[in-house]
Amino acid sequence: MQQKTRLFLQALKFSIPHLGKCMQRQQFNHCHFADHYYNRIKLKKYHLTMCLQNKPKISELASNIPSRSFSQKDLLPVKQENEKSLPENMDAFEKVRAKLETQPQEEYEIINAEIKHGGFVYYQEGCCLVRSKDEEADNDNYEVLFNLEKLKLDQPFIDCIRVAPDEKYVAAKIRTEDSEASTCVVVKLCDQPVMEASFPNVSSFEWVKDEEDEDVLFYTFQRNLRCHDVYRATFGDNKRNERFYTEKDPSFFVFLYLTKDSRFLTINIMNKTTSEVWLIDGSSPWDPPVLIQKRIHGVLYYVEHRDDELYILTNVGEPTEFKLMRTADDAPAIMNWDLFFTMKRNTKVVDLDMFKDHCVLFLKHSNLLYVNVIGLADDSVRSLKLPPWACGFIMDTSSDPKNCPFQLCSPIRPPKYYTYKFAEGKLFEETGHEDPIIKTSRVLRLEAKSKDGKLVPMTVFHKTDSEHLQKKPLLVHVYGAYGIDLKMNFRPERRILVDDGWILAYCHVRGGGELGLQWHTDGCLTKKLNGLADLEACIKTLHDQGFSQPCLTTLTAFSAGGVLAGALCNSNPELLRAVTLEAPFLDVLNTMMDTTLPLTLEELEEWGNPSSDEKHKKYIKRYCPYQNIKPQHYPSVHITAYENDERVPLKGIVNYTEKLKKAVMNHTKNTGEGYQAPNIILDIQPGGNHVIEDSQKKITAQIKFLYEELGLDSTTVFENLKKYLKF
Repeated sequence: MQQKTRLFLQALKFSIPHLGKCMQRQQFNHCHFADHYYNRIKLKKYHLTMCLQNKPKISELASNIPSRSFSQKDLLPVKQENEKSLPENMDAFEKVRAKLETQPQEEYEIINAEIKHGGFVYYQEGCCLVRSKDEEADNDNYEVLFNLEKLKLDQPFIDCIRVAPDEKYVAAKIRTEDSEASTCVVVKLCDQPVMEASFPNVSSFEWVKDEEDEDVLFYTFQRNLRCHDVYRATFGDNKRNERFYTEKDPSFFVFLYLTKDSRFLTINIMNKTTSEVWLIDGSSPWDPPVLIQKRIHGVLYYVEHRDDELYILTNVGEPTEFKLMRTADDAPAIMNWDLFFTMKRNTKVVDLDMFKDHCVLFLKHSNLLYVNVIGLADDSVRSLKLPPWACGFIMDTSSDPKNCPFQLCSPIRPPKYYTYKFAEGKLFEETGHEDPIIKTSRVLRLEAKSKDGKLVPMTVFHKTDSEHLQKKPLLVHVYGAYGIDLKMNFRPERRILVDDGWILAYCHVRGGGELGLQWHTDGCLTKKLNGLADLEACIKTLHDQGFSQPCLTTLTAFSAGGVLAGALCNSNPELLRAVTLEAPFLDVLNTMMDTTLPLTLEELEEWGNPSSDEKHKKYIKRYCPYQNIKPQHYPSVHITAYENDERVPLKGIVNYTEKLKKAVMNHTKNTGEGYQAPNIILDIQPGGNHVIEDSQKKITAQIKFLYEELGLDSTTVFENLKKYLKF
C-alpha cells in the first residue's frame, strides 16, 4: 500500500521554504520550500527502521514556495540490526514499542528516506536504488533497481521516491549535497529492471492510473528556482511526455500533491499570501482539471479528501487565521465551503492528517504542542496537550485507519514515537529506555515584553544541575521570516553544548509563524523592525533573569535569519560576544532591487518592492544589515557561505564582509591601543546548495569559533562530537 505523506501548511515559510503537508521543504525564498524527503537518525548500536511516507505534507505546500530559508532535514531513529523477528499478528504500534524496548543514545548518522508500497520497501543502499520484501527490510537480501552512478553525479542521494499504483514503475528524484539541481529517473520494474526515462530539474511528482490501467506520471519542472510548468508522461508502448500546465504569474509556484486516499491529484499554485488549487481525477487523469476556487489575493487554502468531501484548510474569513472547512467534491467553489473547525488564538497549524473516520490536527498553541482528534462521524473533538519537552512534530504517515503515529523531538532530544489509537481514544508513547537528557536538562517556556508591549515566546534549555547560570555561555537562535517557525529538530551538536554547560535560547520573534498567520504579518514588509525589537527584548530579558551575560552571549542564524542577526549587530552590538551565520541574507536592499535574481519577485510580499515603492525603500534602509554598517564595536562574526548558492548570492555576502571589516578597522584605529578588534571570518564552501545542515566541517568550524571567542576549553566538547558524529 502506497505510503503517503500529508499536505499541510507550515504557513509559507519560505513562503511557502519549506506550509503544511505539501510544504515540507520550507526553505526557499532567496532560501527555501520544505525538503521533500525524510531523513532519519541512525543510532549505531540501535537500528530502527520505520517506513515514512516520502510524500509532502499539507504543511509542506507552503514550504515549497521558494524562500530564503532552507528546510533542514528531519531526523528519525532506525532499526536494530540484530533484533529478533516479531510476531506477525502484532499490530504496527505494538511492533514499534517492542522494537524500542531499549534505545541507547549514542552515535548518530544520517540515513536516507524509504517508502513502503505493497509488500516491498524501496530505499537507497549504497549508490543504488533497491527494494526488498517488507519482512526482509533489515537483511541484505534486496534487489537492485538502479545504480545512481550511471548519472555521473558526485555523491548522489535519493531525495524522494514514488511507486506507480500497480507497481510497474518506480520514480526517484536524485540530487547531491552540493547542488539543488535534481534528476528524476523512472525505472520499469520487471525481471531485469531498466531505466525507462529520466527528467532533469524535477521538483514534485506523483503517479496516477487512467481508465485503461496505464500509469501516468505528473511532474513539475523547475528552472532558476522557479517552478511554473506541469508535465505528464506515460511509458512503455504508449510513450508520451507533454506539458500540461504553465503558470504565467512569475510570483507563483506550482506544486503537486496526491490526496491521502489517492482520489485526486491536486495542482497547487501559490505565492506567499495567495493560493489556487485544481483537481485532477485520480482515475481519469486525461479529463480537464476542475478548479476549486480561483485565486483571491490574501486567501490561502490547502485541500484533502475523504468520502466525497473536500476538507479545506484556509484563512478565508475573520479572523484571518487558518480554519478547517469542508464541501462536497462536486461543489468545490468557495461559496459552498462550510466552517468545520476553528483554532484558538495564537495557534499555528503544523499539519493535518486524514483517516477513515477521523481528522487529526497537529497544532502549536502558545509555544506548546497539541494534537486535536476530530471524529468525522459525530464532529467530536479531543484535544491532547503533549509533553512540555517536545518542540516539534515529525509526521509518520500511515494508512492504518486504527492508529495515528507520529514523533516528537526537540533540539537536544532524538525523536520519540507516539501513537494515538482511535478505538481506545488514548495516546500511547514508546516504552523502554528513557533518554537521560530528560533528567539532566531543563526546558523553560519564557516570554519577553517587546517595545510595543507584545509578549514574545522563548524556549530555553540548560543543564539541571547548572549553578550560577549568569556565568554560563548562551547561544541564541533566531529566524523571523516567511511565517516559518524556528527549526527545532534534534541536532547532536546542540545536545553536546547543553551537556557542556551552555544555555540554548530559541527566540520566536514576529515574522516567524509560531503564533499563527498574524504573527508573521506583524513582522514583514513595513513591520520588519518588530522582529528586531523582539530579538533585543528576548536577549535583554534572558540577561535580566540571570541567564548568562553579554560577554558570554552568542547568536546564530541561517538564511533569512541573517537579516535580524545582522541588524542586531548594527543596533545593539554590546549585547553579543560572537555570531555565527550560515548562508545569511544580509543585503536586502540591493537584492530586492535586482529583478534578474531568480527569487526577487517571489519575495516582494515579504520584504517589499524598493524599486517602485519609495516607502519600502526607505524602510528597508532602516534595518538592512549591509546598509547600516558603521565604524563601531562589533561582536566577532563567523560566516559560512556557499560558492554557487542561488538563493543568497555569494556576492552580497562578500560585499557585506568586506564592508564590515573596513568598519572594524576604522573603529580600531580611532579607539587606540589596547582595543581588541573582533574577528570577522568568511568561510566559503564549494557547491551550489543553500544550507548543508549536516556538514561536519561546518559544525566543527562553528563550535571551534564559539569556544575560542569566549575563551572556553573545547577539549570535552570535541571528544563528545566524535562520539555523535562521523569524523
